[in-house]
Amino acid sequence: MTQTPATPLPPPKERRRLREAASLTQAQLATQVGVSRETVRAWETGRTTPRGRKREAYAKLLDDLAENTPAVEEEEVDVAEVEAAVTEAQPEPRHADIAVVEIPVPHTAPAPAPLTPAQAFDALYAFCAPSLVRQTYLLTGRRELARESVERAFQTAWQRWPEVAVDRDPAGWVRSVAYEYALSPWHRFRPRYRHPEPPPPAPADRALLTALLRLPPSYRRTLLLYDGVGLGLAELAAETEASTPAAANRLLHARAAVAARLPELSDPTELHRRLTELASTGRLHAAKPPTVRFVGERRTLFWTRAAIAFTVAIIGATTLTVRTAPTRYEPPVPLGERVEGVPARVAQGSLSEEEVSLRDRLRNGMTSGPERLAPLSR
Repeated sequence: MTQTPATPLPPPKERRRLREAASLTQAQLATQVGVSRETVRAWETGRTTPRGRKREAYAKLLDDLAENTPAVEEEEVDVAEVEAAVTEAQPEPRHADIAVVEIPVPHTAPAPAPLTPAQAFDALYAFCAPSLVRQTYLLTGRRELARESVERAFQTAWQRWPEVAVDRDPAGWVRSVAYEYALSPWHRFRPRYRHPEPPPPAPADRALLTALLRLPPSYRRTLLLYDGVGLGLAELAAETEASTPAAANRLLHARAAVAARLPELSDPTELHRRLTELASTGRLHAAKPPTVRFVGERRTLFWTRAAIAFTVAIIGATTLTVRTAPTRYEPPVPLGERVEGVPARVAQGSLSEEEVSLRDRLRNGMTSGPERLAPLSR
């Protein structure tokens, strides 16, 4: 069996140039190909490469754009013209004369100033947060949990920003953290998440969300990443920490389960469209980037102080135990031996004359007189 050669594609920079020359946004091009905007962005940056039918559709669309877009020629300095200009401008050679010739240099724009960590974080948040909140809503079916998961993921990213900033896929890093937090089984014990949220008003959207939530969490995540986000099978397996055959089996079983409940969604293209529409119907908003950074810094400061206080308490308890503990070992008294140092028991004898006199005076003094204590009736 021979393998069909893959359709050739232009370089990533040329793909972006053709799209911008045709005045198309990434979302518009993604709609024509049948993928998500994040997938088109990954294709144009060279992070991923399309495969299968998506590659053929993408290559055909780029060919159509190339036919209607003139090629851009880079500005080059003609060497012959420069030599001619030098020959005309140079006078007759003399002993002490030096000819100075000005060669035209192409104008280059100054390099943009590098972004600060806060500006880079805000740019990543503005690009990924809206779509990530919608994806997490499809994953959990809860709007508040989706917003909280995305904010926690970005707070973790801000705490570990030196690591996230140099990652080859910062958006994928944040998406993985948000998915892990959203699918945590401990949320079921929280009082605010014990009762389900109101379902979508449209019956079709309600049926699709119900079918998604009845899938196992691993199947739901696989289906969302492949048919919703548009990741390839290899990237899907890497992000879910599974082998490629296992990821493919999860995807097939998830599609079969959804198609069994909703037969009209057996087509992957229709399933992708319905997932996009369902995610867009909910009113999902995320906090502003400065707020997320501020809350993350406050939470980090709180836990740091709590760890310091806990450490100081342990040190104090250890010091107190060392100071109050006995300095030598006292063995227990074995059975059958006499205990020394216990005072002897004194038997009760007769009272002396002073004790007898005191007893009589106390008895006579309490029988009558104002000194007697008696309850008053009121």
